[in-house]
Amino acid sequence: MFKKQLLFIGIMTFGLLSYGQNSSKAKTLLDDVYTKAMSYDNIYIDFKSTLENTEANLKQETNGNVTISGNKYMLDYLGAQQLNDGKKVYTIVPENEEVTIEDINEDNNIVTPSKMLTFYRTGHNYEWDILQNVGGRKIQYVKLTPIDSNTEIKSILLGVDVQTKHIYKLIQTGENSTKTSITVNSFKTNQSLSNTLFTFNEKKYEDKGYYIIRN
Repeated sequence: MFKKQLLFIGIMTFGLLSYGQNSSKAKTLLDDVYTKAMSYDNIYIDFKSTLENTEANLKQETNGNVTISGNKYMLDYLGAQQLNDGKKVYTIVPENEEVTIEDINEDNNIVTPSKMLTFYRTGHNYEWDILQNVGGRKIQYVKLTPIDSNTEIKSILLGVDVQTKHIYKLIQTGENSTKTSITVNSFKTNQSLSNTLFTFNEKKYEDKGYYIIRN
């Protein structure tokens, strides 16, 4: 009986040590990703987004791109533009000829483009996951599980290019079985940007007859 208990304790201890090492490896990799991202003046990402729910027989694919510089960004996605100038967020929808102006949302559970490369640093438990070979590139996945049990996000898989330390893929699974994935098609850094890229010109849209909504 004593030997069985000792064996059980040994297995449990080995499991805890392995989990701790895996968690530590995952955190170290994500710290490397963060350090690399913060070393750039700006980042341009061209991506493919896929929304999938097998229970509802739903699958939608959309392309988009985003330019990020510090806490500012310009996002082109789903036929609309979203601009964050560091103070306000402007959502421009040409189809509806309207612009919505809002304060920046500080909700930590919302992954905005400005937090796309940093959101994983807080509020999650880390776990070392699978390694994939994608076109000769080694993509190491880290599984993130939200610490907050009230969130609608069940888990996030973050795929990191082992060589460049750039994020290649993000797969988010919701409590309702909806899976959202973002795959990076192109990742460019330190681009030459217009001085007005992150500046919203309200008069330009007023002259076009756009309806301005202030929230």
